[in-house]
Amino acid sequence: MHLFYTPDIVGQTYQLNEDESKHCIKVLRLKINDEVHLIDGKGGFYLAKITNNHPKRTTLNIIHHQKQYGQRNHYLHIAIAPTKNTERLEWFLEKATEIGIDEITPIICEHSERKEIKIERAIKIITSAVKQTLTAYHPILNQALTYTNFLHHASADAKFIAHCHNFDKQAIKTNFIPHQKYLILIGPEGDFSASEITAAQQNGFKPITLGNTRLRTETAALAACFEINYLNR
Repeated sequence: MHLFYTPDIVGQTYQLNEDESKHCIKVLRLKINDEVHLIDGKGGFYLAKITNNHPKRTTLNIIHHQKQYGQRNHYLHIAIAPTKNTERLEWFLEKATEIGIDEITPIICEHSERKEIKIERAIKIITSAVKQTLTAYHPILNQALTYTNFLHHASADAKFIAHCHNFDKQAIKTNFIPHQKYLILIGPEGDFSASEITAAQQNGFKPITLGNTRLRTETAALAACFEINYLNR
């Protein structure tokens, strides 16, 4: 199956951008009347036929359109502190997209060693993972926010904060309610500060544990992602 990400698709015809056109015609060697699939990142899944195989502006005619293709029964938002090693965060973005995630927000915490991420590169990694999994939904990647600003705007049916402090914590599955909107906070390599944990609890976040071992930031985030998806199966 040849799949292209087309977030701006409207109507019955669509023209691939120059990069996608080149990949379609020069790399995949597709020709007029060959069929391809398109996703808009919002649940739309399309079957289309090539009507013009120009290597810089390939034109497609939409044959069939399916809405809410592969829609999941819950919504997962993970707010994660950028890792010092950028590749580790990129690994998380790729794997979380493959497993199933709806929204990611980088948060800058007291112990954060990295305070920014390359949004354009990160989106490309997510898009590639979307194509790999044949999903019609493209996770939202937000701009980085300070921890305090994020807490002030955080909303979900169930809100959790994962940390390594010796405070009272429970497993995610404790009193778990399926098919909701979930928000999980994952801290930096130095973990959340005690004051950050207190602030989260004051804003309705429940402290959780992800097991008996101390996990890296990106591993903790992926573990949380997997557990939410598993509990909602």
